[in-house]
Amino acid sequence: MVEIIDREKALNLLKKYVKQKTLIKHCIATAAVMREIARYLGEDEKKWEVIGILHDIDYEIVGEDMSKHGLKGAEILRNEGVDEEIIEVVKTHNHTIFGSYEKPVEIALQSADSVSGLIIAAALVKKGRLSDVTPKTVKKKFKDKTFAAGCDRNRIREIEKLNIDLPKLYELGIRGLLDVKEELGLE
Repeated sequence: MVEIIDREKALNLLKKYVKQKTLIKHCIATAAVMREIARYLGEDEKKWEVIGILHDIDYEIVGEDMSKHGLKGAEILRNEGVDEEIIEVVKTHNHTIFGSYEKPVEIALQSADSVSGLIIAAALVKKGRLSDVTPKTVKKKFKDKTFAAGCDRNRIREIEKLNIDLPKLYELGIRGLLDVKEELGLE
């Protein structure tokens, strides 16, 4: 039986498979950005948020083996009775295997996955005060390729396929992250 999963159930499911607090926070952050992008586009905010929460559910299990990341996540979610639409986005989000995205939710996940880390890194420079981060701050950090080097700028730019420019993405990202700042340990 396929279950309609909400944020709380998604977080519980994530925590069943993920123990690293930093990875859990990353998933919460990605989900918050996904929710804001969905709201902006008039898409299903709750479903997009759940996708953000669950997108790395298999990361600790597959370790460094990126040839299995996403695929194992789909297997886990299918065994847990999660909706197939959510499973498919989680399965294909690994850009090292799949890489060409057409659906708005897939494109948004690519951008949210990386921009959430860039915004959080900008907040950490400001002593954890996310409220001090502006789109201008993020734009400046985006240009500095050595800053948060693991945040893939090309994946962030994917959002432009949805007619969302980078300053708007930064605004949406900051707004989403402010909603979950306590969960992320930020001010």
